[in-house]
Order: sequence, then structure tokens, then C-alpha cells
Amino acid sequence: MTTVAESLVNSLVRAGASRVYGVVGDSLNSVVDAVRRTPGIEWVSVRHEEVAAYAAGAEAQVTGRIAVCAGSCGPGNLHLINGLFDSHRSYAPVIAIAAQIPSAELGTSYFQETHPERLFRECSHYCELVANPEQIARVVPAAIETSLTRRGVSVIVLPGDVATQTAPGASFAVTPPSAPPQLSPPARDLEALAQLLNGARRVTLFCGAGCADARAEVLTLADRLGAPIVHTMRGKQFVQSENPFDVGMTGLLGLAPGYRAMHRCDLLLLLGADFPYDSFYPRGVTIAQVDVRGEHLGRRTPISLGVVGDVRTTLTALLPHLERKADRAHLERARGEFDAVQRELTDRAHALDIPGAIHPQVVAATVSRLAAPNTLFTVDTGMTTVWAARYLAMPPGRGLIGSFNHGSMANALPQAIGAQAADRSRPVVSLSGDGGLGMLLGDLLTLVEHDLPVKVVVFNNSALGMVKLEMQVAGLPDHGTDFKPVHFANIAAAMGIPSVRVEKAEHLEAALAPMLGRSGPALIDVVTTPYELAVPPDASIREGWGMGLFALREVMLGHSHELLEELRTNL
Repeated sequence: MTTVAESLVNSLVRAGASRVYGVVGDSLNSVVDAVRRTPGIEWVSVRHEEVAAYAAGAEAQVTGRIAVCAGSCGPGNLHLINGLFDSHRSYAPVIAIAAQIPSAELGTSYFQETHPERLFRECSHYCELVANPEQIARVVPAAIETSLTRRGVSVIVLPGDVATQTAPGASFAVTPPSAPPQLSPPARDLEALAQLLNGARRVTLFCGAGCADARAEVLTLADRLGAPIVHTMRGKQFVQSENPFDVGMTGLLGLAPGYRAMHRCDLLLLLGADFPYDSFYPRGVTIAQVDVRGEHLGRRTPISLGVVGDVRTTLTALLPHLERKADRAHLERARGEFDAVQRELTDRAHALDIPGAIHPQVVAATVSRLAAPNTLFTVDTGMTTVWAARYLAMPPGRGLIGSFNHGSMANALPQAIGAQAADRSRPVVSLSGDGGLGMLLGDLLTLVEHDLPVKVVVFNNSALGMVKLEMQVAGLPDHGTDFKPVHFANIAAAMGIPSVRVEKAEHLEAALAPMLGRSGPALIDVVTTPYELAVPPDASIREGWGMGLFALREVMLGHSHELLEELRTNL
């Protein structure tokens, strides 16, 4: 006799799931017990369900297989929602088990009653309530297949009493696809795209995460067209390294060469990129787009041609129709500017690497240099992402995960947990801001509990740095962005994690090197200066005016305080 919970867990194992992340709770008891008794899958206890969802999302991104998280009824599964939004927007195939109150109590405002099948609808492709045991044989395979084929979240809402009931017969078999399906565009679309590319004088490629398995084809295309390659943050790990056509990023995290390469071309080709910031796209330029998801075509900026197809298959079919461009002036100009900026960044990092205060650029550059070639980095949202974008090198074998689409704080540590649980042999480094780490600080305990050898590097500037900068750009005094100093190394040590605090630049490398080489978890608490600006590639007059206005207000406020003190003294 097989229970509904056992049938659910057996189906997950057959579909390739290896672990379930969550926090135990009474409505989940039968599921947790089924995991305990089923070979091939383990329960990974975390301290907050949001961490469970982030961890599952990271595991799914690293492995390409489904990953699972679970939350008990009411507040337990509601805590999953932020991490599930991130997983869904990152196209990570995640199954979320949302336990529910006893089925007989539904609709009575019972203790902890919510309606997950409504609440999770926006962050999932599939979300269904299992109201009786007969449904389990169909709902679970449908959820798994939907997550795998559409790449995103599926939610199974399971009342605790239904989970304990007998499942009627064997569940449907789920066979995971051996590889993502290839989608080739029709011949007329390829012909139209080839005609555009052959007719253009200056072409720039803008590459996103959709180029993950098409690196060779993208580089061949760039060589054929004499085209510089600009990449998104999610595309960085796939196209940046050892790329003679790379000119960096555009957007808030980018630098001038990438921005200019997009604005000086007469044809911009978007390849698997869903970059959301309309203000960074050029005007008066012909834009074509290739994406495996038709709904992405033209939704960020007007395009002249949209082609539905995966990047690798599309480029393979397209390349024979393209003429080699002899004029390389556009590429050479962009590359020259990019090389100059790279030298400036390197020189600045070296110039700042002096005794005394520690600059965040130096931390990112030093971690990049010391980390193993196959390191997977997770990056907190905010200024930490800026320094990672500009100073983390991505040679083949390295990986990069962040909340690049959802933009949530506190993602780096939870994602590191999932990535490390998926592969304990691969070095995983969490680049955490002090704001992000403080938000989900309790899950440092998860590293100890499961002996996960994650290395946490904390950029500790006692501030919400990105918000501070945004307020200054708006001409506002930065209010509510600063914290009292926190000694994260002491906190980690109290939890049982080997840790070190670095307060002077001359001690940074000596502290980082042995900690990154440890066999278990470690935390490096680096006190960085908060006074670092990350200027976007197109700093507008309005933004410059805002920074000047902020500085003037700060001076005026400072003088006002001095005048008040003088008045008090004289009176």
C-alpha cells in the first residue's frame, strides 16, 4: 500500500530529483517521512523557506534537472514565494510542494488557512490543488513535465490529510528529456535575417543567457560579420572569456564600450537576450532578435525582425547564408575602447590596492584571481553585482548565479547552498553584501548543519550601497541606508564556521587565500569603504545634476548644524 506522499516522492526521484529543501512542519510530516524512507533523495533542512526556494532554483540552474522545495501550510509555504519568483524568472525547473490545511477545513478561515493555488499562480507555469488521492497520479507528472519543458516553477498544493491517504495504483511514469529540444526557425525567417545581416555595414551582437550552449556559433558569427559582442550579466559566463570580440556589458552594470558598440551600429542582433532596460537600447538602429521564446520578441524595444528559435540551432542554419565582411573598423574601434577601459579598471584596482582602507573593486579582483578556475560564484543584488560584473573573470568552467531578473536582496547565500549541495566537489563562493547577508543570516547555520563547503565573502560597508547611490543620484540625502557596524566574523565563529575579519588592504590576500582553500565552510568578513561610485556607461545630465544637488545639500546641512552649534554656544 502506497500513500499519496510516497507516490509523490517516488515520482520526483524517477524524474531526477535528488533532494528536497525546506523547513519541517506538521502538514508536511508525511512528505518528510516519505523522503526519509526513499533511497536516492534527501531532506535538506534550512532555517527559512525563502532559502529553500532559492537553493532549489540554484540547483536546477546548475544541473538542468528538476529541484524541489517544500513549505508547510500557511506561513510555511508563503515564505517560499520570493525565492520561487526568482526561480521562475530565471527559468529554473523547480517543483514546490505547498502543504495545505486539512481538506475538510478549507473555506472556513481555519488556523493558517491560505489559498496557495491562487497565491502562487503568478510565479509558476502550473499550480494545482490535490483535493483527493485519485488526482496524484496525474497532477505530479503534469507538474514535472511542465517545469522541465517550459523551464520554470510548478506548485503542488497538498493537504496534510490527503498526503497520508492511500494512492490508487501506480503513478504515471515521468521520463526527463535527455536534452532541451532544438527549435529551428522557418527558412523564410532565416533568409530575411541573412538579408539584413549581409546588407548592414556595422553589426553588433547583444548576447544573453540564451547563448549558453552556442558559444562556438556566436564567435563564428562575430568573426564572419566583424561584429563586437556585448553581453548581459546572465550571458557573461557563456561568452565573455577568451573572446576576441567581447566589448563588455551595457546597462547600469556596464561600461562605455558596450553601450557605444550598440549605439554606433546600423544593425543590432539580440541573441537569447531579454535585457529589460529600454533606455539603453539605441534609437534609429535596425534591431533583429532571435529567441526560443516567441513572447520575448520585441517586448523590450521595437524590432524590425523577430525569429523564434534556439540560438545554437538558428545560427548553425544561418551561417552558410552569410557573407564575410572585410571592413573591421567597427569591431576594431569597439575593441580598442574596451581594451583601454579594461586597462583603466585594472590600473584602478592596483592603484586602490594600497595599505589602509579596502576598496570593493580590490576585493572582487582579488577573489577572482585567487579562486579556482572551476569556481561557481553566487552574487548578491546591489553593489556586489556591480563589482562582480566588472572584476570577476569567467574562464571556461566558471559559473555565475544571481538574482539578475528578479533583483532580490539576500539571494547569494541561499543560492550557494543549492549549488554546493548539488556538487560538493566544485568550489562555490558567495559574494554577499552585508545588507543581503543580514536579511537571511540564520542560514549560515545550514552550512554547518550539512557541512557545505561554501566560502562566504562579505562586502561589509555598513550600508545598503546601491540604494545609497540611487538616492544620491536623485539628489536626495541618503537616509536609512547606513547600519551600525557588524562583526560578521564573530557571528560566523559563534555558529561554528571558521572565519576571519579583514580591516586593512595589506591583509586581504593573506586572509583570503587560506580560507578559499579550506575543505569546509568559511566566512571572510571584509570591511570595505562605502564611498565608491559605479558610474553607468551613459551618465545623463540629470543624474549628474542629482549628484551635484546631493553634494550641495550635504554641505548646506553640515553648515546648518555648525551654525546651530555656534548659536547655542553664544547664547
